[in-house]
Amino acid sequence: MSSTSTTSCPLPSLLVPEQEDQECSETHMSVLWYAGQFAVTYYDTEDCSVYFMPDTPDNEDLDLLQKVVEEVHPQCIVTSAKQDQNIAKFLADLTASDSDKDVGKPEIVLFPNTDFGLEVGKQRILSRQFPFIPSHMTSTEKILYLSSVIPFESPLVIRALGGLLKFLDRRRVGIELEESSVVVPILAFKKFVLSDTVNMDQDAYCVLQIFKSDIHPSVYKLSSGLKEGFSLYGILNRCRCKWGEKLLKLWLTRPTRNLTELNKRLDVIHFFLLAQNHETVLTLQDCLRNIKNVPLILKRMTLSHTKVSDWQALYKTLYSAVCLRDTCRSLPSNIELFQTISRVFTDDLHYIASLISKVVDFEGSISENRFTVRPNVDPTIDEKKRRLMGLSDFLTEVARKELETLDDHIPSCCVIYIPLIGFLLSIPRLPTMVEKSDFEIEGLDFMFLSEDKLHYRSARTKELDSLLGDLHCEIRDQETLIMHQLQTKILEKSDVLSSVIEYTAHLDVLLALAVMARENSYCRPRFTHRHGFHIKEGRHPLMELCAKTFVANPVNSGEAARRIKIITGPNSSGKSVYLKQVGLIVFMALIGSYVPAAEAEIGAIDGIYTRIHSRESVSVGLSTFMIDLNQVAKAVNNATERSLVLIDEFGKGTNTLDGLSLLAAVLRYWINQGTRCPQVFVSTNFHSLMQLELLPASPLLEYLTMETHQDGDELVFFYQIKQGVSTVSHAANIAALAGMPAKIIERGVEVSELIRNGKAIKRIDHPSKGDQMEKCKSVVEKFLCLDLDDPNLDLEEFMRKEVLPSAASIL
Repeated sequence: MSSTSTTSCPLPSLLVPEQEDQECSETHMSVLWYAGQFAVTYYDTEDCSVYFMPDTPDNEDLDLLQKVVEEVHPQCIVTSAKQDQNIAKFLADLTASDSDKDVGKPEIVLFPNTDFGLEVGKQRILSRQFPFIPSHMTSTEKILYLSSVIPFESPLVIRALGGLLKFLDRRRVGIELEESSVVVPILAFKKFVLSDTVNMDQDAYCVLQIFKSDIHPSVYKLSSGLKEGFSLYGILNRCRCKWGEKLLKLWLTRPTRNLTELNKRLDVIHFFLLAQNHETVLTLQDCLRNIKNVPLILKRMTLSHTKVSDWQALYKTLYSAVCLRDTCRSLPSNIELFQTISRVFTDDLHYIASLISKVVDFEGSISENRFTVRPNVDPTIDEKKRRLMGLSDFLTEVARKELETLDDHIPSCCVIYIPLIGFLLSIPRLPTMVEKSDFEIEGLDFMFLSEDKLHYRSARTKELDSLLGDLHCEIRDQETLIMHQLQTKILEKSDVLSSVIEYTAHLDVLLALAVMARENSYCRPRFTHRHGFHIKEGRHPLMELCAKTFVANPVNSGEAARRIKIITGPNSSGKSVYLKQVGLIVFMALIGSYVPAAEAEIGAIDGIYTRIHSRESVSVGLSTFMIDLNQVAKAVNNATERSLVLIDEFGKGTNTLDGLSLLAAVLRYWINQGTRCPQVFVSTNFHSLMQLELLPASPLLEYLTMETHQDGDELVFFYQIKQGVSTVSHAANIAALAGMPAKIIERGVEVSELIRNGKAIKRIDHPSKGDQMEKCKSVVEKFLCLDLDDPNLDLEEFMRKEVLPSAASIL
């Protein structure tokens, strides 16, 4: 690819740095289920957009709808009070389930079924005023425009959308404190797509550490929730703007098997990794830093709550977006993202930026903390500002004339202007002016006393009011009117601003993934439609960052053979890390990222299932082993020949024989499926699985072990996977590393050897024969010393105190 040089676009310096406002994001969802199909619409307060998912078929368990709810995390779900048992059960389970503490349970709101009528929904949509629709459009043009963005051919969506609009207006979401005439702002309609996604449940996300929430270390932020811990999202997040971070999180929650989309992402990363494009990367990153919270600014415009900092942020965003467009136009057009940005970032951006630059006086706005316009925008405002600026000298002359008409004992006076009140004559309070009656001066109307200054209206000040009027208020009113006109112009062009947010987020994420790939020597994965995958020198992306040295391992899983890997080896030898490494490399490829390996070929994957860590919870009401069984059952019931299954130490939570039997039965089930068997990786310490030959000989099976070396009493770990079977767990060595007392370890080894050889276990607390003989002699000697002729002898007491304790210790 040819080298491309770009020119950095300097951002015009605005006077003061502004801090971006943060608002708590909420989503409110409307759901309808009818005749085997469901439709979803939801409103996101963060970008003031309505998202819709067209009529979609689902099974009676509503598994797909469950996936949508888990992805959107709505605070409230609105639906019809008239519903069948499937959706009723779904909503009941949703509110009764044990949710994560940072998510919470959604509120269920039931509206009468008439509020979800098809014609009622259409009427609500068509009668509503949307800021992105130009005001000059006729009713017919408006219908045609909306039909291009809303699927009126999907009746369930229209009904759900009508119910959502009714809910938003009733709850007044985000505008609770506004006047009743203000409506909830809707800045865009967007399609929500949940297709070609790879099936992964919360357990898989947890064990692979895709996300990890930690309590914030700052005491001031304990109440504000959690921060991202050491996770895959945490290390990949090199994004420069908020919308990139949000999109990266979305990609991680939605791994895809759409190879076309994945290769598009990889093409962009490949371009950014080329050495000759380093300057281009820096230019794009500089521009991305200045992409601000545009949806929040547009929302404030619709509510007329725009701040000075909003105008600054919007101008920075527009200028940076133009720089991004110009840069992308100089890049290869065969990369779709660059071509799209070049096309979608239209001249409307320059038009809006030019409007703001010509109208908004940033310096004056900052000094007065309100919207002010530049000179030569409105001649009337310019004239009033000139009169206001020359008012000081004029008022001084008026005050001099007023002083000539006042009593001689008044030493000075001045004429001042107070907005909303007008022009007043200000006189210093004299010592003789004690009572309010003393303030009366002939020819003057007393107004008020402030800071030992008496304020009056005189004939001249009244004349000034009639001639000059309330200049400050008039200027503010006219500037506010111009601001509203400017906001209307910008809102009519809001479509291009929505495109800016969407595509800069894509660009930001791919730049972040490219930076991570460059820093850690990741490789580009190759995708194939065959089943299985082949990875050369694969590494764990998290573990390699916190370990001094990390041993890379290959992964080879065939299409017709070696689909089931059984991995044995001592504890702490790296079996669990290897399983997670396989899952993470495959997962990273499925979000369109480079992967930590020398080479990687990834086959068709439709789901990742795990049983690695037990997610224990008292509130769930299930035992640890029951939770393990649920995880394995999910893999058995749902995994296909295109699925990846990772199982670590399954069966250890119950009786050894029962756990071994269950594991063997699950593996036999998959072996019997032949080539329809998923790609399975199982680590276990059940050596009897191989020793007792519980599994049949099959080309699908491959036995692997983690290489170790016994150097005297020390066990050396190589963390290298190889073919073979481990016959010992080296538990004693691991116990020594954990700090277990030596005597306990020795006894454990002794008992283990006795059990392994089928011998009886000898008690170590049983006394020796020599001790028993000494105790017997002691009892006999005491008995021989007794005087049986002694009338005071209590033989029973002697037996109780001397003989019985000794006999018990001997036995």
